Amino acid sequence: MPDRATDDDELRPLPSHYRMCFGCGEEHPTGLHMKVFGSKDRVVGSFLVTEHHQGAPGLAHGGVIAAAVDEAMGFLIYLLAAPAVTVHLEVDYRKPVPVGSVLELETHVEKIDGRKVYAVLTGRADGVVHVEASSIYVKVTVEHFRPHYERQGEKLIRPYNP
Repeated sequence: MPDRATDDDELRPLPSHYRMCFGCGEEHPTGLHMKVFGSKDRVVGSFLVTEHHQGAPGLAHGGVIAAAVDEAMGFLIYLLAAPAVTVHLEVDYRKPVPVGSVLELETHVEKIDGRKVYAVLTGRADGVVHVEASSIYVKVTVEHFRPHYERQGEKLIRPYNP
């Protein structure tokens, strides 16, 4: 994972948005435990594909890859400091991802049009592209999440903006 500036845009660690999140939560027993860094309109993240993430023997499940893609792209929302939800996610699987691989994901905002945020992503293992994706998020108010957070006994958090 990058630990220094690239161009003039320093990547900073982004905190997990929920302790039990499948994508980034440190306390989820079989989650991705994704480590995520961001700066301006760009996010990079990675996770180790374990035996808990496989579909076919020895290979990551496509749905797990899609969840990782959505998680990484969703962290762009922290950078925009505007809550949003996924309304479209398109994933192109270029190569299977073997268990034991570290999948490195890099995503950025392609454009913002009103409430819509368009993003693209590339995922690599050992420097080889394994997945590409595009998404559309729609900005919502933080109140959109309140009933769900309160049901889980969690407090609403505010978006992160480095």
